[in-house]
Amino acid sequence: MEINLGSLPFDLDFHPSDHLVSAALISGHLLLYRYSADSSPQRLLEVHAHTESCRALRFIHDGRAIVTGSPDKSILATDVETGSAIARLEDAHEEAINKIINLTDSTIASGDDRGCIKVWDTRQRSCCNTFNAHEEYISDMTFSSDSMKLLGTSGDGTLSVCNLRRNKVQSQSEFSEDELLSVVIMKNGRKVVCGSQTGTLLLYSWGYFMDCSDRFVDLSPNSVDALLKLDEDRIVTGSENGLINLLSILPNRIIQPIAEHSEYPVERLALSHDRKFLGSIAHDSMLKLWDMDDLLQDSGNNLRSQAAAEDNDSNEMDVDINPLKSNKGSKRKNASTEHGFFSDL
Repeated sequence: MEINLGSLPFDLDFHPSDHLVSAALISGHLLLYRYSADSSPQRLLEVHAHTESCRALRFIHDGRAIVTGSPDKSILATDVETGSAIARLEDAHEEAINKIINLTDSTIASGDDRGCIKVWDTRQRSCCNTFNAHEEYISDMTFSSDSMKLLGTSGDGTLSVCNLRRNKVQSQSEFSEDELLSVVIMKNGRKVVCGSQTGTLLLYSWGYFMDCSDRFVDLSPNSVDALLKLDEDRIVTGSENGLINLLSILPNRIIQPIAEHSEYPVERLALSHDRKFLGSIAHDSMLKLWDMDDLLQDSGNNLRSQAAAEDNDSNEMDVDINPLKSNKGSKRKNASTEHGFFSDL
């Protein structure tokens, strides 16, 4: 299923309980579509959300609103039913906003081009935490709700771990050789996987973030711009060459290529609320919705056959022996909590 958005998309997100998908465009617009396996997608909303490009987008408040971020430094909340602006926070960051993710039912995190990460209470419309975590743009973030840790990757080649309870950058990795572009938490919280500009996946053991414990080097020489966790053992990757692959983590292997979006770099991947559709956007104007049953029809047999062939291999979970603990995070200046309220429109 394909949707021509008419402009280059930067982000997409699925509604948490309905058959709705939204896209953020370089034109500053956000688009909302209703999709179905039996009919063509129907556009429900087109909102000119920002004066500059719309780089980041997420559904919030159980899908009743969409929050967007922009290089114009503002964060906007838009009503899903009416398309009207609920609230806008001008100058939410000092630099262009590049990424937004959901944390809890009432909190989101945003990251900017200077490496600053902020946590926002969407009900109180205030900033809860500020972390000056990186020296370059925030490329991706993910959240561990069990430990209340927010992980971020950056163009400066590092992975950061921000402690929301203590309001400080708790850990930070050594600088890698190239930019880190994407991040997911795997293996029931024991492993963190980062995609890089050279195509190598870096694997970190939880609690030992100074250096990676393993590298997945066989994927592609192209950058891995998007990572999507399918389950605790498998991830979906989107690469610069437009390919979407299904991978196994520890043991590290390519299960199979599952789709080709286009010849352009895959920008984002997302799963629908019922996990029936995989959404992808790339450096073209197309939003593509892939039927997961079709994509994964042969992957189970493929994975089982590979596992049987390698049954005698010693591909077990790696264990860090006397890992060195990084003190880089403790040297970062802890930002004090700031309060800045959305102005009602």
